[in-house]
Amino acid sequence: MYCGMGSLLVLVGLGVLVFWAHHNSISAVSQSTGTLLINGTASVAKTDDDYICATLDWWPTDKCDYGTCSWGRATLLTLDLNNTLLLNAVKAFSPLRIRMGGTLQDKVIYETQGDETPCSIFTKNSSEFLGFSQGCLPMARWDELNSFFKQTGAAVTFGLNALYGRIISSDSSVNMPWNSSNAKSLIQYTVNKGYSILGWELGNELSGNGVGARVSAHQYASDIKTLQHLVDDIYAGFEVKPLVLAPGGFFDADWFADFVEQTSKTLQVVTHHIYNLGPGVDDHLIQKILDPSYLDGEVQTFSSLWTLLKNSGTSAVAWVGEAGGAYNSGRNLVTNSFVFSFWYLDQLGMAATSGTKTYCRQTLIGGNYGLLNTETSQPNPDYYSALLWHNLMGSDVLSTSFSGTDKIRGYVHCSKNSPGITLLLINLDGNTTVQVHVSTGNVASNLKQESQTRRTKFAKMSRGSSSDGNIREEYHLTAKEGNIQSQVMLLNGKVLNTDSSGNIPSLDPIHVSNSDPITVAPFSAVFARIPSTNVTACQ
Repeated sequence: MYCGMGSLLVLVGLGVLVFWAHHNSISAVSQSTGTLLINGTASVAKTDDDYICATLDWWPTDKCDYGTCSWGRATLLTLDLNNTLLLNAVKAFSPLRIRMGGTLQDKVIYETQGDETPCSIFTKNSSEFLGFSQGCLPMARWDELNSFFKQTGAAVTFGLNALYGRIISSDSSVNMPWNSSNAKSLIQYTVNKGYSILGWELGNELSGNGVGARVSAHQYASDIKTLQHLVDDIYAGFEVKPLVLAPGGFFDADWFADFVEQTSKTLQVVTHHIYNLGPGVDDHLIQKILDPSYLDGEVQTFSSLWTLLKNSGTSAVAWVGEAGGAYNSGRNLVTNSFVFSFWYLDQLGMAATSGTKTYCRQTLIGGNYGLLNTETSQPNPDYYSALLWHNLMGSDVLSTSFSGTDKIRGYVHCSKNSPGITLLLINLDGNTTVQVHVSTGNVASNLKQESQTRRTKFAKMSRGSSSDGNIREEYHLTAKEGNIQSQVMLLNGKVLNTDSSGNIPSLDPIHVSNSDPITVAPFSAVFARIPSTNVTACQ
């Protein structure tokens, strides 16, 4: 009897302990409110309709960083173009813009007809520029790639070999003109085959101080004129000609100003790269991603380039040509996990607000920052973030500010292919649920706060119909089991998985009354489409 009584007391004690732990885990999540203020009188910027872009790179299997080789067979020369997951992932965007390029692009030779030199692959060689030998693009592979692009509906920008025929001086400068003969043969072959190319970009990270090599703004401008003449001649008679893009490097205000001034009549797109989080080996990447002041540091680059272009008299526009956040292939379980969607979505919002027309993510697949898993081709969390942006956010950007915690990032666009507006809210706080009121300047709802578990909340909020004028659509993105380094994303509490046939899952919203606030859970992102909010800029 005493033994039984003792066991009972132990069980009661454990029950009390479990209740206490559960109670404290719930109470640890605080509640706050804030207001998203939207100026809908006019758009402040306009993106391309197909704003989302992803890159394919030349890095071979033996490209390794910090002892980790993360590229697998995701190189342009070896990627399995018949992979069903890859095909479906690209098709889902209809179209996805793809930028082909990267560090080794300036060491690529394009195979030409009658060329008796073997078309060799990149091999590691520490004594060579950039640590690899020269590589070659066989025309048979170019045919395969273009078949893939046609099948998936991708819109392709190709980075040309700007160092072809040049000598790099001991101080890394390149002073002689670009030899365009090899590029000419590729462009002519492309036209003869009837392949569709959105744009031809010259060079990769050769602007300013360069990466391994640098070209002066004056010489680069001269090279761009050479490329523009090539495009004009080879595409003579075409109603629409490919864009000419450059320089595909890191923003350097003085260099870019000189370059833009000298290319105002020729260049259509000014491209720049972003790796503002530092090296992939940095142990503080997550802290940087969750720090609003750190994220704000990139605003200056976007706004400076936009101002430069507006004041220069050029018709050229700004693209982010490559952005992987953390250089040297990113970091596993950071740049390919849920937490990176905070950085990525914030970048998309910030860049769009500052006049960027297209944003190319490094990479579609390859390294530790792919939208798709390098080994399995399964979508990483950022793939779904990109697809939701592509489906929901229209090209017109509205001026927005958030009144409340600085841990909420907010962006608003006119909705894509539908009435009203779409909001993006990002909560960088892991301990606070924020009830967000939306105001277009003359109305703001006074809303009650609700305290409920996430899954119960989603079930309760799924009411009304999308045809009801008082209903909005919401897409809540969270990490599996609340682990922000998870590579599994939840949409409205449900795991996003491809099916056994490799089909991308449908991204379905919940329907919520406009009389309720937008509930942004800790460490989550929310898209909210509000058809009934009619502002002047979206009419």
